[in-house]
Amino acid sequence: MRLFKRLIAASAITLLGISVAAAQETLKIGHIIVTSGPLKGPGEPSIAAVDLAVAKINGSGGVNGKMIEIIRFDSASDPKQASLGARKLAKDDGVIAILGPFSSGEAAVAFNVAEREKIVMMSNASSAPGLTDGKEWAWRLTEDEGKQFARLLKTLQQRDVPRAKAEIVYVSDERIANVVGTKLYPALMGKFGISHGEPVAITYKSFDLAPQIAPVVAAKPDLVAVAGLPENAAKTIRELKRQGFDGTMIGSQIFSDPNILELFGDLAEGTTFMAGFHKDSSPAASEFNEKFIAENAARGIRKLGAHHTDAQSYDAMFLFAQVMKEQGITGDPAKLAKERTAFRDGLKTVSFSGILGQNLCFSGTDAELPGYVITIKDGAWTLLDTHAADSCG
Repeated sequence: MRLFKRLIAASAITLLGISVAAAQETLKIGHIIVTSGPLKGPGEPSIAAVDLAVAKINGSGGVNGKMIEIIRFDSASDPKQASLGARKLAKDDGVIAILGPFSSGEAAVAFNVAEREKIVMMSNASSAPGLTDGKEWAWRLTEDEGKQFARLLKTLQQRDVPRAKAEIVYVSDERIANVVGTKLYPALMGKFGISHGEPVAITYKSFDLAPQIAPVVAAKPDLVAVAGLPENAAKTIRELKRQGFDGTMIGSQIFSDPNILELFGDLAEGTTFMAGFHKDSSPAASEFNEKFIAENAARGIRKLGAHHTDAQSYDAMFLFAQVMKEQGITGDPAKLAKERTAFRDGLKTVSFSGILGQNLCFSGTDAELPGYVITIKDGAWTLLDTHAADSCG
């Protein structure tokens, strides 16, 4: 019996050793995802983008002779869960870095974990201004909503689009839309000499928008700037058109999903907004877009094209791979703290090219990315103007 117990103990130690050794054979990256809640629509398809990137990297031999392993945590669109997921990935799973969380609301909470645990957390979608101010470990491969909307207004100005008067509609219980609708849109319209009324709030669950939209249409604006995810933007444009609005609906990046072509239907014509990705910007971008559509279709998700957050998710994995290669990251648990620091330091000086653009870099911990002004013309997603990425300080 004693011999049997010793053999069992020895076997357990051996298996433990194999398990530890196996864990060291991969480079573990955390990924905070959303597959339910209000962010499901824009967030869930980006999982396929990450998987496409990892398959390509691993299929080419991985990084430093090791495969990338993705460990996921679903936040369910909840900032508290995003924070919990960040702690789990950092402390329990021992990942080198974390991709996500997705939204500005989640990032505002979870980024604090990145600072405490000293692990890079790179959001693939949050674009509210100031989220990374004063932080060392909170990074974003996204572009600021304010900068993108200013680019849009510059294009409208250059093309002399009617813009003497505007109204603003925003989703009040959506963090980024609230910030954009109550602060960014009014400030930037003032800067560009566009008069506007008081921003009008709607909510996720707003069903009948007639009372809120009636005064907007009555003001007879040239432009209505909407801040909200695609579903709420669709409800807004339907009510605007039903009440007789004949101007132009505009927006920053928040509703710039190719699926709005179906969500808006015939009402989409003339809608103009910003996007951080354009499928025809390069052959690589076009190839990704086609593979992304097909991969999501195989998962039962209908996509008409890649959102810029999908492209950002895809490029983030190649960026991570480049930095891990340049910094000689091994994935050795005994070196985890040191390698997390090396990963962060590598981001400070990296120059990266991908489907988002060429020779991209970071100002502080925020990426500098290009912007594309998109308009819906003859029912198609049409490029109106391009703004190059700013240089890095």
